[in-house]
Amino acid sequence: MDVDTRHLAHSPSMPAPDLSTLRLALFTDTYVPQVNGVARTLARLTAAVRARGGVVRIFTTADPDAVGNADVTRVPSRAFWAYPQLQLAWPSSRIVERELREFRPTLIHAATEFGVGLAGRRAARRLGIPFVSSYHTNFTAYAGHYGLGWLSAPGWHYLRWFHNAGLRTYCPTAAIAADIAAHGFERCTVWSRGVDGERFSPHFRSEAFRARVGAHDDTLIVTYVGRIALEKSVSVAIDAMRLALDKRPDTLRFVFVGDGPYEDTARNTAPRGSTFMGTLRGDALSEAFASSDLLIFPSTTDTFGNVMIEAMASGVPVVAADVGPSREIIRRDAGWLARAGSAEAFADVIVGLSDDRGLLRHARGMARSLALECSWDTIWQRLFTDYLALHAPATGSPTHEPADRVLV
Repeated sequence: MDVDTRHLAHSPSMPAPDLSTLRLALFTDTYVPQVNGVARTLARLTAAVRARGGVVRIFTTADPDAVGNADVTRVPSRAFWAYPQLQLAWPSSRIVERELREFRPTLIHAATEFGVGLAGRRAARRLGIPFVSSYHTNFTAYAGHYGLGWLSAPGWHYLRWFHNAGLRTYCPTAAIAADIAAHGFERCTVWSRGVDGERFSPHFRSEAFRARVGAHDDTLIVTYVGRIALEKSVSVAIDAMRLALDKRPDTLRFVFVGDGPYEDTARNTAPRGSTFMGTLRGDALSEAFASSDLLIFPSTTDTFGNVMIEAMASGVPVVAADVGPSREIIRRDAGWLARAGSAEAFADVIVGLSDDRGLLRHARGMARSLALECSWDTIWQRLFTDYLALHAPATGSPTHEPADRVLV
């Protein structure tokens, strides 16, 4: 499948569609208050549907920190032994179908492929409700990082079976859409991501924050934001920081924002001048972004990398692994691409920017400008127009034409 990227997230705003006929059932194994890119994106999705007159019911896993909400059905779940941040659930088909009959959805969207998402797929087919899915996580690449590479072939077979049951598979970038289409996925299209330019802004830059992490006027703060996990190539970031510090020992500080299964190892191997801040939210996260000078994003497994455009909106350029999804985001002097998996290549960028602050200042302005082109309004308009073409309100029937175009 050829994926047209000419309109990827950068067209003028269009009128918001009326979603008063949409009743969306969203099935996902991760949702707020869990802290990850998928959960945050889905929370934005539900808020945007409701703001346009639609109704949403979320089916997701249990969470001890969740606040009771009549619009959210939480099913019993337990942490996956190999990855405690991942919750596993096996919802009862009888209970799910009963709640769906009461809710009367016009569209079912599964955002994850296992547990809860699988229950949504099954119920959609049994009840004859239009079904779409979205591809957020590169599970086959993750498997390789955990010594489970032998699962890649059956993994692709399962994922293809899951997603091809739907009328659409929404992908965050054209690179991911092309990749999974090459593995036999059908009806793939792009649902991109936007950024809140008020929540992530240079206005949050704080000299007090910089002082807390040991920075002075000439210090370059390099920050990693995200899960501290093997599949995020955090070890590459740590090795790059160590190499850079050896060359510029008095000008660098390193900040880690997030937590995860690799955190203890990261703390033990990170170079001096490193600060681990744990998970941050709200203004504290905005401040950490804007008070940095460079975001390091070594991951080769992410399907988008929300933190890249959040950093850019904060006026912070990015050095990212040279892979397809990052290439779509890091453009027009807003950052740098380093050879994937090469700590030396990342270190060269860090050292070069330590020596050329003029180049860094130019990139800050370009990063902010480029990020603000990623309009959520435009992204939602195109996604929801597609939703309306597919859903099954009382007055119509779903459209089954193939999706060979980019929505956002």
